[in-house]
Amino acid sequence: MRFWKFCFLLAGASTVTPTWADHAYALWGQPKYAQNFAHFDYVNPQAPKGGELRLVSNLRTSTFDKYNHFTIKGSAPAYLSNLMFDTLLTGSMDETATGYGLLAEDVTVAADGLSATFRIRPQARFHDGKPVLAHDVKHSYETLVGPHTSPGYKTMLAEVAACEVLNDRTVRFTFRSPNRELPLTVGGLPIFSRDWGAGKPFNEVVMDTPIGSGPYKIGPVRFGKDITYVRDAHYWARDLPVRRGTGNFDRISVKIYKDNTAKLEALKAGEFDLMRFFSAGDWARRVDGRKFRTGELVKGEFAHKLPTGFQSYVLNTRRPFLQDVRVREALGLALDYEWMNRQMFYGAYQRVNGIFGNTVCQTTGSPSPQELALMQPFGDVLPPAAFGPMTAPPRTDGDSSLRDNLRKAQGLLAAAGWTVQGGVLRNSDGQALVLEYMDSGEGGQRTVAPWQRNLQKLGIELKYRAVDFALYQQRLQKFDFDITSIAYQGTNNPGQEFADLFGSAAADQEDSGNFPGVKSKAVDAFVHAMVSAKTQEQLLPACHALERAIAHGHYLIPQWSANTHRMAYNQWRLEHPAVIPPYSSGEGWVIDTWWARMPPLTADTAAAALRKGGQ
Repeated sequence: MRFWKFCFLLAGASTVTPTWADHAYALWGQPKYAQNFAHFDYVNPQAPKGGELRLVSNLRTSTFDKYNHFTIKGSAPAYLSNLMFDTLLTGSMDETATGYGLLAEDVTVAADGLSATFRIRPQARFHDGKPVLAHDVKHSYETLVGPHTSPGYKTMLAEVAACEVLNDRTVRFTFRSPNRELPLTVGGLPIFSRDWGAGKPFNEVVMDTPIGSGPYKIGPVRFGKDITYVRDAHYWARDLPVRRGTGNFDRISVKIYKDNTAKLEALKAGEFDLMRFFSAGDWARRVDGRKFRTGELVKGEFAHKLPTGFQSYVLNTRRPFLQDVRVREALGLALDYEWMNRQMFYGAYQRVNGIFGNTVCQTTGSPSPQELALMQPFGDVLPPAAFGPMTAPPRTDGDSSLRDNLRKAQGLLAAAGWTVQGGVLRNSDGQALVLEYMDSGEGGQRTVAPWQRNLQKLGIELKYRAVDFALYQQRLQKFDFDITSIAYQGTNNPGQEFADLFGSAAADQEDSGNFPGVKSKAVDAFVHAMVSAKTQEQLLPACHALERAIAHGHYLIPQWSANTHRMAYNQWRLEHPAVIPPYSSGEGWVIDTWWARMPPLTADTAAAALRKGGQ
């Protein structure tokens, strides 16, 4: 999980920045929950505590070798950061744009927007019993922007000028310029104790047990097999409104398997309780077996309103062959999504377009006058098409066809100086257009193969290179690839994290999120305009200008997304609230709000319950 994903999801309507201490901070409007709310609407406040949730790791790594989630090298266990580290503010799963006090009992944002002050609750405690103090907040911030953590933190927090301790329980963040997003950004930073790895450089804090203040601690561990988190019976925030009805399992065990086939078979055998599915083929054809027939395991599709994200094939423009936008567009024209969705995905997906799908920032039509005002100073660097209608991915249904798309691709390639010689596409220097697709996932070659065949018709060779995940991570960090696939998480909050994803400074910084190597003064300006927007009316044109620049630059070939969380789970062992929050992350909803059946059902008790329900 990349660093920027801890940010709150944001959207709404404009309002005036508050200047008083409040229980919550809303980016644009008023918080959904008032000062004295009892609990979030989507939890069961009477949910019993106890039992065990048995999960499978949601990471692609087959083991872990550190507990320090924040450093660059190595792999930490799944779910560790969210379970062990509290934050000053926390979001809810049924609204966007708002953070409610967790470690902080209130937050005050200055009238000029240049600072946010947090008062820490007197009862806040770390796992070792010591109080959470302002100096711990300052230490956490300074560590995260220091030399030993992901450079993404530095980009995210670039507009934070300082973190000041006013007294033991009061900390103030000051900002370089007014930025409505920053109170939520700093409010979402994980806070850890100054005693964690005290006396060591942070990159040497590897297997030291984290000292956080979250609802769970590390319990039994079997390296290479599983890790168990145990609920802190003395968790300081268990009775706060933002935590009531959450953290219901006594134990959360996370099992590790080496491949997806092993995971699926282990689920069918009852080795764990829940698995989220991203493969339409698995979901449609292979999620079956005896435990599904008895009703112990069930398939659930839970609708959500999350942003679609922009899962994409990423084209690395640091490579000479991919620096021409016409070549990049031609590659996208050879992807026959409609055939793939019909023949391979069982019609389960929708095509991604742009980077802000399913949010208020999504771009349609031609640029507005406000967008043009931002874009026109960069007419020399933006593709001319960016000043016209928003892109739409090429289609192969209706009155469109793959043949037509390939003809258009041939024209673009010819205009870029590429010609077919002996069935091979070559440039004026006689170099063949040969590219490598790097992947570490199982079944990836099956998905890429139709694209490879279509590219061959253009004279382009796309080689498939499967590497183990450790090497895959290393090559990504060093941008050593031609093409790969990245599942970018969407956000309702387009802000400073986009400087890491597409900013010029990040393009040459190893381990940044700028995988396509975008270097554009226009993109930099649009990100700055988003970050500095004081109202939604200022934000939206900047979002649209950025989305047009990225989409028309063809740095990404859009893939697909689903509007449901597909999860198979053990209903004899687990129960869930009736209300499904629209902005939950799937497993996050399960971990936070589900609870264990006490005691678990057996075949006999399940049959009896069914008979009773039918009477």
